[in-house]
Amino acid sequence: MSTVADVTAFDVSLPADHPGAHDPAYRARRDTIARVGAAYRRGDPIPDVEYTDEEHAVWARVQAELGALHRTHACRAYLRGSDALVLPTDRVPQLREVDERVHALTGFHIDPVPGLVDTRTFYGALAERRFLATQYIRHHSVPHYTPEPDIIHEIIGHANMLADPELADLYEAAGHASQRARTPEALEFFSRVFWFTLEFGVVTEDGWPRAFGAGILSSFGEIHTYADPLLVTHRPFDLAAMGSHDYDITQYQPVLFRADSTERLLADLHAFFADFDDETPERISR
Repeated sequence: MSTVADVTAFDVSLPADHPGAHDPAYRARRDTIARVGAAYRRGDPIPDVEYTDEEHAVWARVQAELGALHRTHACRAYLRGSDALVLPTDRVPQLREVDERVHALTGFHIDPVPGLVDTRTFYGALAERRFLATQYIRHHSVPHYTPEPDIIHEIIGHANMLADPELADLYEAAGHASQRARTPEALEFFSRVFWFTLEFGVVTEDGWPRAFGAGILSSFGEIHTYADPLLVTHRPFDLAAMGSHDYDITQYQPVLFRADSTERLLADLHAFFADFDDETPERISR
């Protein structure tokens, strides 16, 4: 089995306002963990990361708190995936073991990357039933917050969804749709729809709003605010409105789009993804 020490160095750049930007030990850990994604080549065994006790403690705290909240706030499709995947509660899972389990359940692979990848690469991988995931974990001083996707977001948010066959098929459909977006404008429209559904979607179940998107389901803060009418406005599920609505990734989302049911969301999104091309934004916005 390969380990992170077997691969070459990789330096991560963090913005000045990042929680770990001025912590030399954290920056060194980020560089070390990023080596796995930088060296990985498809088909190779995924090298393990030797996580520290502090990193395991961050995972255990967030997993325990989110797990309890999911039973009240998560939609049923997400809970099906979570119950099938069965993530560890006391330690950071190795991407290798998550990949093996998700692939056995739905045929999706989880591939490591050192950090954020360009939009077309990320979405295009979904068409091949591959999800590109980071392996680092957020700074210990802010266990409930990360300014960028970390392994908590990737695995608790997305991998649990990818463990459900219906949701996994939706991710693949999204990937194929993105490949038909030839212009930057069409890709941006598609990305916004993805954001307000697979990342920050809300559905009605049993008369109550439930979290559908991975961005809500992996965020302690978002899951406490997404259904609060004093903090968040729920608009009707409208693909044209989603595709033209701006959002800020650095703050809790003040506007979300809520579907009448998970079945409605899945049907409408599959139809949207199946027909998506460069003319779609103008066609559905008329």
